[in-house]
Amino acid sequence: MVGAAGMLGRDVVRAAGERAVALPRAELDVTDRAAVRDALRGATVVNCAAYTNVDGAETESEVAHAVNADGARNVAEAAERVLYVSTDYVFDGVKRGPYVESDATGPLQEYGHSKLAGERATVDANDNHLVVRSSWLFGAGGRNFVDTMLTLRRDRDELLVVDDQVGSPTFTGHLAEALVALAGGDERGVLHVAGSGSCSWFDFARAIFERSGADADVRPCTTDEFPRPARRPANSVLASERGAPVLPAWQDGLDAYLGVRA
Repeated sequence: MVGAAGMLGRDVVRAAGERAVALPRAELDVTDRAAVRDALRGATVVNCAAYTNVDGAETESEVAHAVNADGARNVAEAAERVLYVSTDYVFDGVKRGPYVESDATGPLQEYGHSKLAGERATVDANDNHLVVRSSWLFGAGGRNFVDTMLTLRRDRDELLVVDDQVGSPTFTGHLAEALVALAGGDERGVLHVAGSGSCSWFDFARAIFERSGADADVRPCTTDEFPRPARRPANSVLASERGAPVLPAWQDGLDAYLGVRA
């Protein structure tokens, strides 16, 4: 697999065990087409390599596209079978109800555009492909919302968290197990695999403090009151119309992560 040093990549390596050949960016840069071809020729590859700085992509769009789109093409061209991990941010968030695989895409920001380009590059370059979209990832070994909340509470008397964006928080430990199983199968096309259920960022924050036993004064705010460089979709909830693997509830994922984080 590629992107093995990232938050999701580490859990995929753990889930795959001895079957995995783990290639972090330091060992394989997916933007180096020749190196990718030599390293991955004929392999089954889970592509977790990604530029994930949503706000940073607004000013570093070329870098984001180089990794998320051009890099994805390089990996797909070299591999025998490729699983590309994508995101809820390929949608515009205006739909009422969960997004399913057949819904029209419409990214709001450069990060989403780069990931959608990566999906299309993967599909075009390799018939034996699977694109897996997930939502609101959190896990060990990387920046995530859970750690951000628990860190901020030590420095602030009050935390403002947006309550008009909803999604499906997904523990990378649960997602990784599903990805390993899917990589070894013959499913093709696009699948949505995310934590079961949905919540707002505000609801997620409250659950983090309640389930971790930490005290915090959390107040809701609107997206307009908490502006960011990149626009976020108001609705990031994912569901599957194709019988994708069903992950545990996001609350169970949170409990599992808090357990390994302690």
